[in-house]
Amino acid sequence: MMPMFELFVARKIYFDKSEGKKISKPAVRIAMWGLAIGLAVMIISVAVVIGFKQEVREKVIGLGAHIQISNFDSNTTYEMQPIAATDSIMEAIRGIDGVKHVQRFTTKPGIIKTGDDFTGIVLKGIGPEYDTSFLENSLTEGEMPAFSDTSSTNRILISEALAAKMQLKLGDKIHTYYIEEQIRVRRFTIAGIYSTHFSDFDNLFIIGDLYTANRLNGWQPAQVSGMEVEASDYAELESVREAISRETGNRPDPYGGVFYAQTVKELYPQIFAWLDLLDLNVWVILILMIGVAGFTMISGLLIIILERTNMIGILKSLGAGNRTVRKIFLCFAAFLVGKGMLWGNIIGFGICLVQHFFHLVPLDPATYYVSTVPLGGSIWVFLLLNACTFILSMLILIGPSCLISKIHPARSMRYE
Repeated sequence: MMPMFELFVARKIYFDKSEGKKISKPAVRIAMWGLAIGLAVMIISVAVVIGFKQEVREKVIGLGAHIQISNFDSNTTYEMQPIAATDSIMEAIRGIDGVKHVQRFTTKPGIIKTGDDFTGIVLKGIGPEYDTSFLENSLTEGEMPAFSDTSSTNRILISEALAAKMQLKLGDKIHTYYIEEQIRVRRFTIAGIYSTHFSDFDNLFIIGDLYTANRLNGWQPAQVSGMEVEASDYAELESVREAISRETGNRPDPYGGVFYAQTVKELYPQIFAWLDLLDLNVWVILILMIGVAGFTMISGLLIIILERTNMIGILKSLGAGNRTVRKIFLCFAAFLVGKGMLWGNIIGFGICLVQHFFHLVPLDPATYYVSTVPLGGSIWVFLLLNACTFILSMLILIGPSCLISKIHPARSMRYE
């Protein structure tokens, strides 16, 4: 028997335009569209979850880098114990494999007061080496000041949320108050307004000079609240943190401070735990969609087999074995699965492209940290999704194809 015989007969069945097949054609269409819709839902689900996780993770990292080095004795408030970020320790950290960038910061809790209202804030002082690309991308008004560690420019960034709450605008001069043994006052000019859609940050932080924050804390020039480390590869985060701990663990600073390194996952465990739960949701959706698509494909194949019982009997009487006939109908099913997957990809990626360019589905940034549904993923992820869908669909159909072995040639040729 010719090796391509099964494929030839399967193509004849698939492209059969006979008007007599009133039952199988609707069944085939239902099976095909069931698979197409299932695959489209899977593509959209995977793209949304990957995009959402990337977007939120990048926001959290943009606000605090991959790894934060602080004083071991610091508590969970923003009134942190200082460490000395000397040139030697920063050079040692920069020399660690996997470290891309190191930057200093200092925080100081305080109060903004206007004529009508007041609210608590945290001044985050940053130096000239600080990577401000995330803040620049988050600017809605104004410009990025040139932050200094040797003098005060008295220019700050304030969030859109704080500006709306305190009825402030670009260029306004504000007074901030810091409570020590005596109240200290600093006047700043609003140089820019930012919005990260990350409410925990936007409702609290104003960004200013490292020099000003250090002076308010009464620290030495080299002392800071901590250092933020950007890793070259997010996947190697834990190994980089361990290398930093080894480098700094036996080296207390000149003032007796002990270095303590934490990854962004350790600093924000509740956010990353929430993001990990999204993976479970995706797996549930994938399993349900594969199940639904599989059942529709099974019903479609069974109807085709029953409708072609006469043909199966003739093939068997001419010498075709059960295995050969099963291959014919599995080849037919492969054509059906392929067409359904083609339409599923067109629908799924079409909806993703519409959302990407037109942002038709909005989100509440106060709850989800993003203003529209984000999308992400690589071509390899979707190729793997398509490959798994095809393989699983064909495996599901092996069982129903066994029905062919029950069909007797003599009786089947009289079947109508």
